[in-house]
Amino acid sequence: MPIDTTEPAYGNDYSNDYCSNPNLPDPVLPPLSRRQADRLVCLALHAAADLDLTLTYRGGAALVPTDPASDKPMVGLSNLARVVARYEEDNWPDLVEEHLRHILEQLRDGSPPLPADPEGELIQRIVPRDALPPDWTTDRPDFVPGLISVPSMEADGIVTMFLEPSDLDLSWSDAERFGLANLRRLQDGVEFIDHEDVQIAFVSGDGYAASRALVLDTVLRETLQVQDAPYGVLATLPTRDTLILHVIEDLGVIPALGLLLNLAARCYSRDPGPLSPDVFLVTSDFTWHPATTAPTDHAPLRLSSELESLVEQLATREITGPPR
Repeated sequence: MPIDTTEPAYGNDYSNDYCSNPNLPDPVLPPLSRRQADRLVCLALHAAADLDLTLTYRGGAALVPTDPASDKPMVGLSNLARVVARYEEDNWPDLVEEHLRHILEQLRDGSPPLPADPEGELIQRIVPRDALPPDWTTDRPDFVPGLISVPSMEADGIVTMFLEPSDLDLSWSDAERFGLANLRRLQDGVEFIDHEDVQIAFVSGDGYAASRALVLDTVLRETLQVQDAPYGVLATLPTRDTLILHVIEDLGVIPALGLLLNLAARCYSRDPGPLSPDVFLVTSDFTWHPATTAPTDHAPLRLSSELESLVEQLATREITGPPR
């Protein structure tokens, strides 16, 4: 079967600087370099051809049907790029083949069956709004900017999201209620890191770790063993399997913020399942606020008004001492 090349592929045409420096970061398939991205695309095209999939690459981080009218699948490469970046390039061919073969098996098996027991099987999940068709999510509010919460189910490692709970004879509110109740029952893995007298908690373990932000009160109480956080928490959910937290106690919130911003940016740019690079201030009543202002071309990153007020409160407390 003939193999389509990546040239000329929109998003893969880097003008003259590609020839002079192929090790520049690829703008479409981070964290790979442009040379590595080209190699990944070629490996994916060859693996697709071996599986009798007539796909081509036109940019946009996905293999698409050579015939636009075809009902053949589109194969995204973004998460695959983040996975292979962790391995030596000699291992890439096997990783790419396994990835495409797994996708093809899922397609041949068809959609998973609807849950027989929605109340016991639905799990609420955080997903990027822009990862779903706009007309599917117009009536769904953001949990935090750019991220929404949807009912889902996991079976045999495959996650299915239910954007029309009426298919399950449920209302949105009932589906969310079931999903949140089951999300609370999940068990976290947690690792505590102490860095220059600042403690950070990494909550991980599975693809629902970041979604546990929806039930942060349970995470604090059961996973972190924190019964009360009067000054709130710094939180970031950079990828679907990572939730990073700092329980605020004093002015250590400032170095903690810098550390979380760095960790979030690194995870968001490199790890599979990116969600958000932002850090949030979660108040004691579990209201989520941005921890920083949105940067502009000419203004540096600053504390949000909510975090700035908290820092002033903590500074005053440090000078005068806690109330008696």
